[in-house]
Amino acid sequence: MQKHDQDFIKRKNRTTVFEIIKNHSPLSRAEIARLTGMSPTTVSRIVAELDHLDFMHEIEQETTSVGRKAILLKVNPKSVLSVGVEIDKTAIRIGAVDLDGSVIGGKSIARNAEESSEATLGSIAAGINALIDDERLDRRRIVGIGVGLPGIIDHAGGKAVLSAQLGWKQADIAGLLKERTGLAAAVDNELKVKSLAEHMYGAAKGSKRSVLIGFGSGVGSSLIIDGDIYRGESNSAGEVGHTVVDPGGLRCDCGKKGCLQTYIAEAALIEQASRVKPVASLDELFQARRDGERWAADIVDRAMAFIAVTIGNVACMYNPDTVILTGKLVERYPEVRAFIAEKCMSEYVWEPLRGTFRIAYSAFEQDGVIIGSGLLAQGRFLDIASQIEQMEQN
Repeated sequence: MQKHDQDFIKRKNRTTVFEIIKNHSPLSRAEIARLTGMSPTTVSRIVAELDHLDFMHEIEQETTSVGRKAILLKVNPKSVLSVGVEIDKTAIRIGAVDLDGSVIGGKSIARNAEESSEATLGSIAAGINALIDDERLDRRRIVGIGVGLPGIIDHAGGKAVLSAQLGWKQADIAGLLKERTGLAAAVDNELKVKSLAEHMYGAAKGSKRSVLIGFGSGVGSSLIIDGDIYRGESNSAGEVGHTVVDPGGLRCDCGKKGCLQTYIAEAALIEQASRVKPVASLDELFQARRDGERWAADIVDRAMAFIAVTIGNVACMYNPDTVILTGKLVERYPEVRAFIAEKCMSEYVWEPLRGTFRIAYSAFEQDGVIIGSGLLAQGRFLDIASQIEQMEQN
């Protein structure tokens, strides 16, 4: 057999053993041999290589035999890392993410709402390098960067096609981050990466068809079918915020009238409130409602009704088994959750769909985009055979 073929098989076997341990741990060497069809000698050799480089650990487990313990194998979750980045209108959040979806360290960076993509990406690159230094992370174990942001994203090309919230068009995010950090970058819509985190480790774990709906600076959704993000033709599937609910309604940032998000998005609610009384935040608006101010109740109650309408419409369109709600509007204000619990399913969901899906809330809240972005990078760039070779060379 030629050396090229031998190297290919060696790399493939290393990857297979690592993935088996990662996805099915803890398990024994004998179980790995049975699942892969490899010889016990080959499995033991690969396990020894992985153990030497700290990619996995041995653990002892009690057996039914008196005085005997089984030696099982478990992947070291911190043996592979990625960097997750969330870009919002006024803030950037950065964290390292391990194989279990846990965040290691973290940095928050203020962002000028008017600054260019180049300036923002420069801040992100500096923040990533500082995070690596502060947490003493081994760069060899970092497979890449994942970035989540609002807007229409060319996920294959790593570009923001259009982000109205950030004011970006055709921003080459992956290219600039690669240039400034030396790390490959994957880019996607913030709700899509957050839905990935919920599917793998959060509120949608085990779901076959889940939808995440975000209510915050905008309104959007993301559908996961059998573990894969449903993207549509241009990766814009799920942009429910720009579905028209009132053709003669309020003017949206997109130029149309009556878009759903003009009745639910944070800025739209504050703008409506400010026409009656100076209001600077959602907290002030909800407090006015609690104080019995009728105008505030009208705005908030209408927004809650549109949230319920959105859930009902999404259920009709996608027929999910799980609907996950996220965003400031549903996570911070108990009035909204109470309304959804009391009235959404009974009054706003089509009767044949009642009881066919559950409504849940994000398991990660503010860390969801960071975790999902990190997992996106791991899924895109993890090549365990190459990583092992890199570790062996140093």
